Amino acid sequence: MNTENKTKAKEFSWPVRVYYEDTDSGGVVYYANYLKFMERARTELLRSVGFEQDQLQQELGIIFAVHSANIQYKKPAKFNDELNVLTSISRIGKASIYFSQSIFFSAAHQSTPQRLLADAEIKIACLNAESFSPQSIPSFITKKITTEFYCGS
Repeated sequence: MNTENKTKAKEFSWPVRVYYEDTDSGGVVYYANYLKFMERARTELLRSVGFEQDQLQQELGIIFAVHSANIQYKKPAKFNDELNVLTSISRIGKASIYFSQSIFFSAAHQSTPQRLLADAEIKIACLNAESFSPQSIPSFITKKITTEFYCGS
């Protein structure tokens, strides 16, 4: 994210505990599960500002779907680890939202600073729920998200 002439976006934090089902045969979190943890954090961010995805679909006929994901894995997490998913909004387009997400070991149970496990940039598209074609994000949603979480340009 280019921080020149921008204020840092507010971060949303979501805790995650690693369950046995999240791990692979090597005893570490299976790579695709980091994306699931990030999905939960994005859903909870929307919920925190009053938007339930099932209601958006039923009442407005829209859904949010992942358009693209760029993720880098830094360190593995293991069974029973406590993690923290940090989510911020780096950009909002007419029909898309760009999220910056990072997963850390939870600092609450460590004597060292948070250690980065995975870093990602996720583009979410707003789609018509029936045709799956791109649709503008309703202005009241953009306004609420911008007010609560987005400080960039």
